[in-house]
Amino acid sequence: MNIHTAGKRPEILDRVEQLGFAVFEEGDWNLNIIGERNPNGEADKFDDWIHVIYQLRGIWHWHAYRCTTDAGVYYLKNYSIGRKGCAILYHPQQMRGAYKIDLHGGRYEALCQRNGKVKVWRDANRDAVHDMDSSVETEEGWFGINIHRSSTRAGGAEIVAKYSAGCTVIQDPDDFNEFMFLCRKQREMRGWDTFTYTLIEGL
Repeated sequence: MNIHTAGKRPEILDRVEQLGFAVFEEGDWNLNIIGERNPNGEADKFDDWIHVIYQLRGIWHWHAYRCTTDAGVYYLKNYSIGRKGCAILYHPQQMRGAYKIDLHGGRYEALCQRNGKVKVWRDANRDAVHDMDSSVETEEGWFGINIHRSSTRAGGAEIVAKYSAGCTVIQDPDDFNEFMFLCRKQREMRGWDTFTYTLIEGL
């Protein structure tokens, strides 16, 4: 599901600023990539949003795509040996310049964590609930927390399952292709090869 509007400055940018994070407003194709986590989200559902917001000739453009910002149930229950727990990307955080266009899993281009550390919770109790509070251990590092797609079939995967071990995953492949078009456009028009990803909790 792609929502696209053009006009006034989207309200979500105010929330990003209120958290003390940067908003990019200078010039065209200066992308604000914002994950919005559902505070009542359920494991294995694509019930979050990822926003891409930018200006063209002084007019704001806003795209929103259905996604998950959470690991699927498979990895909640079967995280990698040696890990302290399944990775859940911490919110709120702004990962300045941490992402580049690169191959996800060596297979297709996505936004990949290639240029900076990110912070995660380590959910270690192997149940189907995402644990995200002060009682959960956190870790900062290089974990391959990418922004990629789910299935290539029409509409994408119905459930998250193995598509996310902590990555942000856009459900619909057509939405993902448009998302990547916007990222490539910033690289082409601005000459920047790094991208900032901001993750906040929704209202």
